[in-house]
Amino acid sequence: LRNYVIRDLRNSIFGKIVKMPLSFYTNERKGDIISRMTSDVQEVEWSIMSSIEMIFRDPVTIILYFTTLVLMSSQLTLFAIMLLPISILIISRIGKSLKKQSRQGQRRMGILVSTLEETLTGMRIIKAFNAEDKVNERFTGMNNLFTRLMIRIFRRRYLASPLSEFMGSLVMIILTYYGGSLVLGNEGSLSSEEFIAYIVIFSQIINPAKSFSQAYYNIQKGLASLERIEEILNADIKIHEKENPINEPTFNKAIEYRDVYFRYETDDVLKNINAKIEKGSTIALVGPSGGGKSTFADLLPRFFDTVQGEILIDGIPIRDFSLKGLRSLMGIVTQQPILFNDTFFNNIAFGKPDATEEEVIEAAKIANAWEFISQYPNHIYTNIGECGDKLSGGQKQRVSIARAVLKNPPILILDEATSALDTESERLVQDALTKLMANRTSIVIAHRLSTIVHADEILVIDHGEITERGKHDELLKQNGMYRKLYEIQNKHVIDGLA
Repeated sequence: LRNYVIRDLRNSIFGKIVKMPLSFYTNERKGDIISRMTSDVQEVEWSIMSSIEMIFRDPVTIILYFTTLVLMSSQLTLFAIMLLPISILIISRIGKSLKKQSRQGQRRMGILVSTLEETLTGMRIIKAFNAEDKVNERFTGMNNLFTRLMIRIFRRRYLASPLSEFMGSLVMIILTYYGGSLVLGNEGSLSSEEFIAYIVIFSQIINPAKSFSQAYYNIQKGLASLERIEEILNADIKIHEKENPINEPTFNKAIEYRDVYFRYETDDVLKNINAKIEKGSTIALVGPSGGGKSTFADLLPRFFDTVQGEILIDGIPIRDFSLKGLRSLMGIVTQQPILFNDTFFNNIAFGKPDATEEEVIEAAKIANAWEFISQYPNHIYTNIGECGDKLSGGQKQRVSIARAVLKNPPILILDEATSALDTESERLVQDALTKLMANRTSIVIAHRLSTIVHADEILVIDHGEITERGKHDELLKQNGMYRKLYEIQNKHVIDGLA
């Protein structure tokens, strides 16, 4: 039963994680999320689940014994009960301190896992800059802090047993002294035989009481982990669907941004954005880094929600669509290709689980990826490694494009898909993108302006506002930011126009 409970807990955490908006991952360390999923769940299993038996068994035993003691001598039992608040106060204070330190310990573990994850991801840079000693020293320092904290935690946890022994012995001594006075006193309320029987029965309470206090300490430690888990389970998803949304939206006319504003925290990232993208057209977004281009694109699949204004598809606000339905209309190719430690087949068919082998191969050919995939002995069933590390940058991008080709969406979002490639790779990728964009509605975030000269409309976004718009030739004549950006990249062309 315990294993099934923990299994369901892990499933609940993972299910919530994949539903969280992108803003959640920008504010949380990936390693800390992994730590909550692993070490925190393990701590809950060890500390809480293993203590449940004691929690249900020992109180029943203690109550039965106390009932017997009350029947034997209510006066002596009342005296024993008066000693309990002192024990409870001491145990609860230690328990609260243990819970606080346990939460700090789990947070430290999250930092350690984050550091490990960052180190593994950046190993190429670490070696290139001879930074092995630096990152090792950093990790060692954090590990030492974690170790010292865990030593304090385990000291308090293991203090439960000797403390319970001491408190039990102290109560026995006081009880024996007081009970002896009742036997020897003039009241004669308790005979010597009854007193001995009373002490024997009372001594049987000590072991279950000790186990109960140990379980209490364990639960306090586990509660710290459970609170960290609940922070994820109770987190607001923020991107909510309306009741009875449109589950199978269609796209036949246009996408419209109408008076759109967006901010991440306090400052507006996009301000008064108005744009209309006709079906089948290509719109390009250009401008300096941080101007709001990626945010413009991220609002369409509702990775984020507008704070003012609305986005419509065929005149219907996108918030009226289910998230799954809305995103089914779109394919995305990012600057950094996101691939999984799986085969070419499963990476390309990621957006179409029922894809056939022939469909995957055809998508790879359209994306100029079959050229290198076919060279592997297992072809599309070859594993590409962690994040596609067995592939070059251009190869990764072409696999990513093949994935979008196979999904066959009516709307494409291309986020600087060729900016990080060499000339030959860019040529192959650009050719694949041209095939992909044919007869589709495309939003292209451009770094190299030469790739978007044939766009139906170009929007220049600077400081969150559309400062210029028009076709390539029109913008060159305006002598504005677009011309300056284009001149930097293509000065020889501008000189020819002058």
